[in-house]
Amino acid sequence: MKTQDRDLLVLVRDELMSSQFIEQELEQLNEMLIQFETMDKFCTVHEIFDLNRFKIIVKQRKIQQVVMQRVLKPFQFLFNKN
Repeated sequence: MKTQDRDLLVLVRDELMSSQFIEQELEQLNEMLIQFETMDKFCTVHEIFDLNRFKIIVKQRKIQQVVMQRVLKPFQFLFNKN
């Protein structure tokens, strides 16, 4: 699987770390993020407030349908459960 390009800000405390060690750390961090950035995880931690129907949508399939739309319908809001 091709790794995607992303901008990461990583703060390093020790100036004596080698660039090879930092690259290895970034690679591990990227692999970890790829595992967690899935649609399943996204749907688990989000919900849709649909004020048109006065409903809160928590089902994964329904959330996927709404998220895949180009634009949310008026008065539909995507909320993080956190």
